[in-house]
Amino acid sequence: MAALVGVGMAGRCLGQQHQNLKPVVLSTQWAGVPMKKNKKMVSPGRKGQWCFEGDLAFLASSGFRVKKPWNSSVFVRAASQSSSFSQLVSPAQETLAGTGARVSRIGSEFRVTKETSVEINIDLDGNGICDCDTGIPFLDHMLDQLAAHGLFDLRVKAKGDTHIDDHHTNEDVALALGTALLRALGDRKGIHRFGDFTAPLDEALVHVVLDLSGRPHLSSNLEIPTQRVGNYDTQLVEHFFQSLVNTSGMTLHICQLSGENSHHIIEATFKAFARALRQATEHDERRRGSIPSSKGVLSRA
Repeated sequence: MAALVGVGMAGRCLGQQHQNLKPVVLSTQWAGVPMKKNKKMVSPGRKGQWCFEGDLAFLASSGFRVKKPWNSSVFVRAASQSSSFSQLVSPAQETLAGTGARVSRIGSEFRVTKETSVEINIDLDGNGICDCDTGIPFLDHMLDQLAAHGLFDLRVKAKGDTHIDDHHTNEDVALALGTALLRALGDRKGIHRFGDFTAPLDEALVHVVLDLSGRPHLSSNLEIPTQRVGNYDTQLVEHFFQSLVNTSGMTLHICQLSGENSHHIIEATFKAFARALRQATEHDERRRGSIPSSKGVLSRA
């Protein structure tokens, strides 16, 4: 069976349920993530080799695939001749040049301020699984819409100063989500790039168009009639998307076509956004792995 080995700052491993692990240990630093605490092997029973940031080419040529884990470190899956390897890799995932293996499109972010602590992981090629606890129930409900309708596996754990209000936690969850999305997309080779979807929810109808261009911009005409839905301040909806746009480098247009019920308007917005983002991040097989830009590059800058 193909091995799944996690090396995390907290010493956790999502792959511990897999047997016959072939461990690889990353030390010192990987993609700018400090690894000073990663000197303990987290897979059961075996010692691994030490790899440094400059060894990515070696790992690639050896058939290893790199993915981000829940805790902002790095996962490595070992390519295997076993037929079970194909069961661990989605056909839609990007092929790593020269190896025949495919890169898992998973991004993580761990954001800590004096006001909040946010840990996020998103898998763009997931199954719509959501495990979110932000301390803001309505925001959790909206993140569930994002996962379910985008078919992303999304894990969000956040603690913040919600005793004051939800503003800081709402903002930092969105900032961290945008960063995780940015990391999951990588160089954006082979994706559709553009997404366009209109979602109804009873009387509400919201149209979302987005471009994973690397250029952050938000245009929104949302008119939410009430100040709150439950305890959630509806002003935070637009602020959520502005924060996400800023860190992900996304151009996002939200157009409310109709709607009277605040809950319906907001939920239709998240559903339309989820489906548009799903379109934009999915692979375009006709591109054969090329970057969807006449300039040949899509970057955050």
